[in-house]
Amino acid sequence: MPLLALEGVGKDYPRLDARGGRLRLVADLLRGRAPAGAFRALDSVSLTMRRGESLGVIGENGAGKSTLLKIIAGVVKPSRGRVEVNGRIAALLELGSGFHPEYTGYANIDLAAALLGLSPDEIADRRGAIVEFADIGEHIHDPIKTYSSGMIVRLGFAVATALDPDILITDEVFAVGDESFQKKCITWMERYLTNGGTLLLCSHSMYHVQKLCANALWLDHGKSRAYGAAPAVARDYLAFHEEKMARHTSHAKIAAGEYVVTSLAVVPVGGGAEVDPVEGFDVAVEVRSPDARPPVVAIGVVRADGTPVYGTTSEVDGVRPVQVAADRFAFALRFNALPLLPGHYRVRAHAADPEGMRLFDHHEAAFVVAGTTRELGFCRLPHAWTAAGERAR
Repeated sequence: MPLLALEGVGKDYPRLDARGGRLRLVADLLRGRAPAGAFRALDSVSLTMRRGESLGVIGENGAGKSTLLKIIAGVVKPSRGRVEVNGRIAALLELGSGFHPEYTGYANIDLAAALLGLSPDEIADRRGAIVEFADIGEHIHDPIKTYSSGMIVRLGFAVATALDPDILITDEVFAVGDESFQKKCITWMERYLTNGGTLLLCSHSMYHVQKLCANALWLDHGKSRAYGAAPAVARDYLAFHEEKMARHTSHAKIAAGEYVVTSLAVVPVGGGAEVDPVEGFDVAVEVRSPDARPPVVAIGVVRADGTPVYGTTSEVDGVRPVQVAADRFAFALRFNALPLLPGHYRVRAHAADPEGMRLFDHHEAAFVVAGTTRELGFCRLPHAWTAAGERAR
């Protein structure tokens, strides 16, 4: 039996405006109808977690991460779908949210622990360990209203360490706090997982997601975009942001009137997923010219770590592009009979002015040369072994 199971979970929030939105909402609710024009925060999200598993929830701001965690914690009721929880949940959604600003840190330990379900005897037994974990010194006797946000996080997480939940839910606990406290939290979570705990972690830090979680769920506009092994989902999520940033950068360069690589495609000859070293691959590049003059493009091949392998330009090879629009020019070339050893490589395309003097922009596209080898380096040089003293033929 899973500790946690969600099936087709969705959550809608009514849109309220100043022109009768609340009255329309009340009228819809009285008639038993779904609110008109509702905002869909979550849509058909499904997942399963068993004891000892760990799941990272990632996504951009507004993707529905916090809503999902609140539904699992029972703070928010879903609009549709099924939620099954078979264990005790400790939810660190807003560390310090249960603290009273006028009470001291010491008094707030008792208050917060009671709100989290600990009995008076349990609180008394664990109070010392909570104070030690928080490590805020004499400030433990000061009112919470005098604490910094980092001190509040320390105390809130310290209270959580006193629990023994079946499922621990955390929402951006690493967003606030110094590096030493973050390491302490990570160590505690790793120990919690080693002892059979189940962790549901929401974070913008792909480092923490990959370090603490075996699996990851990528939410995008309330929907599940990817759900699987944490390294693979985190890699795709980071690539999504890199591509998004590249598009924004290109738009800014276009606005500034620069030569811009608007598209780059690397396609293995034969259509496979990897490049056959004999057949090679095709490169297609499109460049925007702000003054409608034919630009120059530079094409390079680098290793995955950025080590240069080879480069050339359309100007060196005496090639002119094909004009495909008033301000767009296309280049195409093929690399075949590759001396490259099997491995991961990238094609770099640089946009330059018609004189080939200044580089303005560049894009990259990855490709893989198929095969296996025990040779070293990144290219294969023709060679022949000979007996000592003999000349190679």
